[in-house]
Amino acid sequence: MSFFLGLVMGITVGIGLIVLFVRSENTRSKQRSDLATTIAALARMTVEDSRKILPSQFYPSWVVFSQRQKLTWLNHHLRKIWPYVNEAASELIRTNVEPILEQYRPMILSSLKFSRFTLGTVSPQFTGVSIIEDGADGITLELELQWDGNPSIILDINTRLGVALPVQVKNIGFTGVFRLIFKPLVDEFPCFGAVCFSLRQKKKLDLTLKVVGGDISTIPGISDAIKDTIDNAIEDSIMWPVRKVIPILPGDYSDLELKPVGTLEVKLVQAKELTNKDIIGKSDPFAVVYIRPLPNRMKTSKTINNQLNPVWNEHFEFIVEDASTQHLVVKIYDDEGLQASELIGCAQVQLRELEPGKVKDGWWKLVKDLELQRDTKNRGQVHLELLYVPFGTENGFTNPFAPKFSMTSLEKVLKSGVDGTEVAENGNAVMQKKREVIVRGVLSITVISAEDLPVVDLMGKADPYVVLILKKSEMRNKTRVVNDCLNPVWNQTFDFVVEDGLHDMLILEVWDHDTFGKDYMGRCILTLTRVILEGEYKDTFQLDEAKSGRLNLHLKWMPQPIYRDRE
Repeated sequence: MSFFLGLVMGITVGIGLIVLFVRSENTRSKQRSDLATTIAALARMTVEDSRKILPSQFYPSWVVFSQRQKLTWLNHHLRKIWPYVNEAASELIRTNVEPILEQYRPMILSSLKFSRFTLGTVSPQFTGVSIIEDGADGITLELELQWDGNPSIILDINTRLGVALPVQVKNIGFTGVFRLIFKPLVDEFPCFGAVCFSLRQKKKLDLTLKVVGGDISTIPGISDAIKDTIDNAIEDSIMWPVRKVIPILPGDYSDLELKPVGTLEVKLVQAKELTNKDIIGKSDPFAVVYIRPLPNRMKTSKTINNQLNPVWNEHFEFIVEDASTQHLVVKIYDDEGLQASELIGCAQVQLRELEPGKVKDGWWKLVKDLELQRDTKNRGQVHLELLYVPFGTENGFTNPFAPKFSMTSLEKVLKSGVDGTEVAENGNAVMQKKREVIVRGVLSITVISAEDLPVVDLMGKADPYVVLILKKSEMRNKTRVVNDCLNPVWNQTFDFVVEDGLHDMLILEVWDHDTFGKDYMGRCILTLTRVILEGEYKDTFQLDEAKSGRLNLHLKWMPQPIYRDRE
């Protein structure tokens, strides 16, 4: 009996194992089939399909979607003609670059010239080309170029100490994007009137400086000074929006040359929550602001000592040459005294995002590197007010930053030149004098209420009041104290006579009143630009330097502008 029972059980288990095996094989086969189908679908995916499935911010930094086409044929022909290109281009570059090197020559040098300049035997490689669709009457190409050359470049430098040094520039590694513009299109061969070329983007520039027969480190700072001079020369001579125009057919191509198209007014208001770079104490932040990184076009703010929430309230003006591609850069450093300043963080604003004639007021997050935006560390934020004013549209809207005023009568036009320039009877300008607008008026502030104030007392309550301060004039006032409340209502109005509205600020500090002192709860810092433009507004403002809390305010401006001459 036990034999038959064992036999039945054995057969049952065997059949079960066979069924399980068959099902397992069927499942694996189906999985392989599904995987093959998925891989086939992925193989048919385009770049546009992948971008729809997964936004670009979720890709790792090494994934790049390029629209550039390869140029193997061009590199092949360039290698053949490179000896002739080298001979022609070397003299052309030397003639054009030498005056610019002299312009940006460091103070420690008395002269800086080329004694030898050839591009070597290694031709550059074009790694891609793309066509830019801008709707203009022309064709725009962007060529990506990579060059690890063996040039023979020797700089003859003379220091102010009377030391002459031949400096060799070697081991040049360059990667960048050149822009070619064929414009205007005409019905005569070769079908375009002129060619513009420019360096659109400088991705990498590495080089080594070596004194022929010596050591460049014997003169401290000379290597960095020469490298900075080379960078400035490239930026000023060929970096976009600078462009070189080569006429192909006879005609007037002045409209293709570099011209200012407007001005950018920048108010550097403040920064908050900056990273502390000092071991003892706090950072001493200052800001460098620029559109083009040239020494004479970069603006530097004052240094605020021992502060991670600095308030600058400084105004700068920049010339804009191409609003569609240029951007404003703000870099905040920690002042280290005699040592090199340490970068805290930087931010940039694309000018094409600004609406002409409208002030953009906002906070921008600071990052470590503008090229790599995947920076998750909190380095702080910077508060800016920006106004882009295209030339020719100044009278179409109010520019609150303008240091000039428009003439309103024919008599004033006859007596004064443009922008307040005094003229003689024959119409020739004899004295350059501008008139500065002093925006004077009465600022009325109604402190309506506060919401969700932070708890600072041990009992979980607070007795809040608000202190109002005009930063420049140092005038102040305060509300009454509201006892045992984290959502107080004041509805109190205060009037301040403001002597210079464009350069003053309103600071509202919230304090907790105690019998034997007071506790700080947070603050709001407001410029007067918005109320000057709008005349009156009501808004809610988040408290800075606090875990929570909001202030509800109503502001009103009653102007009394005055003018004064300034040299």
